[in-house]
Amino acid sequence: MPFKLDHSHRTTAQKIFGHPLNHNIKWHDVLVLLGRFGVVHETHSGNWAVTVDEEVTSFGSTRPKDLTDDQVIKVRHFLEAHGINLEVLNAA
Repeated sequence: MPFKLDHSHRTTAQKIFGHPLNHNIKWHDVLVLLGRFGVVHETHSGNWAVTVDEEVTSFGSTRPKDLTDDQVIKVRHFLEAHGINLEVLNAA
């Protein structure tokens, strides 16, 4: 695993990879997790994004406290692109 995750990070990631899709994932927890991979910042349009190696990935608005289904999928794909998946989490 390229990034060390503590218990809280792993719990959030496990919710993101859960099946069926979890509808109780708090943005605050996800932003803390994403901060392990890069710099989390608010864009000029009010969306939240992560910058990793000068590449910016936007995740949309955090106005609702919980992620939408589409946002969960987008975060899941982001984590997979950085070497984090359910198999890695279960092995940790």
